[in-house]
Amino acid sequence: MNYHQYYPIDVVNGPGTRCTLFVAGCVHQCPGCYNKSTWRLNSGQPFTPALEDRIIADLNDTRVPRQGLSLSGGDPLAANDRQLSWLVAQLEEIPHLQRLRLHTRLPVVIPDRVDDHLLGWLGNTRLQKVMVLHINHANEIDQAVVAACARLKQAGVTLLNQSVLLRDINDDVTTLATLSERLFEAGILPYYLHAFDPVQGAAHYDVTDERAKALVQQLLEHLPGFLMPRLVREVPGRMSKTPL
Repeated sequence: MNYHQYYPIDVVNGPGTRCTLFVAGCVHQCPGCYNKSTWRLNSGQPFTPALEDRIIADLNDTRVPRQGLSLSGGDPLAANDRQLSWLVAQLEEIPHLQRLRLHTRLPVVIPDRVDDHLLGWLGNTRLQKVMVLHINHANEIDQAVVAACARLKQAGVTLLNQSVLLRDINDDVTTLATLSERLFEAGILPYYLHAFDPVQGAAHYDVTDERAKALVQQLLEHLPGFLMPRLVREVPGRMSKTPL
């Protein structure tokens, strides 16, 4: 397994304070991706025993109590289950650690990735499991995805979703409302609606902040509060996501 970045203290990629590891490898290659450098499985740096020891030491450091570890990428489920289960077993030895968080699209684009091996180590860990899916349109949620989500929930995984607001893809009230309703039918709670990050060659997907705010205001008339995603932007250097 390779990785691209490790943050020993992070408050952006999940609730509370945690460590975050950005794993290499992503099969999706989504148009407009801001993190293309992580696509190749052999990109970045090897995940070495020294880094393993550092992560465990950071999580054990009581001067800055961490609630858990976030795995992002790339796509952390591109790593094999032997590596992931070993890492989780080490995390379980840290008494104050509460939560494991994974950011992934694999259950959406390859639902068969949610197999017995994955469900085995997810279901057996004492840690709270949070999986943040990346779904931008209701048409991505077919019956295979619904079945994969059902298996994850049976293993005790809390499912959240973050979407990116994309011009001519999902930048209208009906499409966004349908997405939230379809997510809930599949057992997934809407979480974040991200303003588009400036990415070379993808300016045609950009939605202005004024348009995004107006859409959210209109969306309030169509959805109950628990199905309303939070409109945010990731600003470089900020310690948390910035609400719009």
